[in-house]
Amino acid sequence: MRFKKELDFVHLSKYFYIFSIALTVAGLIFLATFGLNYSVDFKAGSNVDISLSKNLNLDQVKTATSAIDVDHEPTISFGDQRVNIRYDEVLDEAQDEALKAEILKLDDKASFEINTVDTEMAKELARNAIYAVLISCLGIIIYVSIRFEWRFAVASIVALLHDAFIVVALFSIFRLEVDLTFIVAVLTIIGYSINDTIVIFDRIRENLRFGKQKTYEDLKHLVNKSVAQTLMRSLYTAFTVFIAAFFLLLFGGESIKMFSLAMVIGLLFGAYSSIFIASPLWLVLKKREKVKVKSSPNKG
Repeated sequence: MRFKKELDFVHLSKYFYIFSIALTVAGLIFLATFGLNYSVDFKAGSNVDISLSKNLNLDQVKTATSAIDVDHEPTISFGDQRVNIRYDEVLDEAQDEALKAEILKLDDKASFEINTVDTEMAKELARNAIYAVLISCLGIIIYVSIRFEWRFAVASIVALLHDAFIVVALFSIFRLEVDLTFIVAVLTIIGYSINDTIVIFDRIRENLRFGKQKTYEDLKHLVNKSVAQTLMRSLYTAFTVFIAAFFLLLFGGESIKMFSLAMVIGLLFGAYSSIFIASPLWLVLKKREKVKVKSSPNKG
């Protein structure tokens, strides 16, 4: 009866596992079918960012871009007195000048920023982004294994990979653009996720030292107690960063919009994965050891 008064985070985790698995499967299907909507940072092409002194409509911009002979229609997006035109092929100098001339007919005060990525550079950027995530995960495994134990390391890596993949999956499902700032956001999310998880794991380790856990129920009680003791600290930290990221999403510039959105999504999932994914997973890994302890003969 002593366990009835506390919130059973371990029991609730079953529902979050189902939700996360369903979302992961959906993400895998979308990634396998449609892939990611890469920006020009990760695929060959030209990205033309135009600052205007007035707003233009879609028909005006389409008329301007039609003056350039290209194989595929460009993607056009608008901001406040800004237009972004993305081409799937690299524009040559003559095409650059022709596009500028057409836009200047509509707004003689327009300024241009043209970024070009060739095929090899795009592949290298994508490859380096994957390496960055993998190396960071490897470093975390080594650190947590040394400071705690391998079960904590496995649980923390599963949780942070869960957070990172959910963000990637949602960007794939909703066809949101993935650029270099998105990679920065994913790495930042990994940092916040492991921070929240380590706080809970540190409390679990501390409570392990001062308690006697002979059964699975004892361990379950310890995990619930440890999560409850660190819950508000974790929520306050996540909420503080979430508010900053949310207002960056609302009021920040177009160039950091995807970064802010990825941070908002990642912080929400990171907050709950530390509580409902990492800690219960450690309990599952620890359960077999406690069963062995229970079945061994008493000494003395």
